[in-house]
Amino acid sequence: MSLGDVTPDAFRAVVSRLASGVVVVSAVQRGVAHAATVSSFASVSLDPPLLLFCVHADARLREVLDDVDTWAVSVLSDAQADVADWLASPGRPAVGQLDRVPHRPAPVSGAAWVDGAAAWFDCRTEAVHPAGDHDVVVGRVLAAAEGGADGGALVHLRGRLRGVR
Repeated sequence: MSLGDVTPDAFRAVVSRLASGVVVVSAVQRGVAHAATVSSFASVSLDPPLLLFCVHADARLREVLDDVDTWAVSVLSDAQADVADWLASPGRPAVGQLDRVPHRPAPVSGAAWVDGAAAWFDCRTEAVHPAGDHDVVVGRVLAAAEGGADGGALVHLRGRLRGVR
């Protein structure tokens, strides 16, 4: 393969070798809870505390973020592949999608913090940067909490969800 000839399928195959943490990003818009599974997530800065995630430019959650500036992140534990699968499934209902996912409101945004997660963040959008077919959303961390010390993490590797302890 020469430079400049990387197809989307080839890129997906190669980048799938990079293990990435799996999170749920949630927000509340006009009283309706929205959530999506995200595997492009990273911390950016300690001072101020910033993190980022990437969301498809056409995603429902991306549209919600045009309307609200606070949102929550739940870092999924190794036992939460079912939650990740559900909130990544196309065609899930816009209303009531969190009815089957135990959660509680985050302290600032009121968005869902998924029960049993390894960690949680509550954030306010600092910037949104277009990046190809996705947007990079940078958020300032307003609140954070750790889950139980015995929980592992859920990672996405080679197209599959895997628990890590």
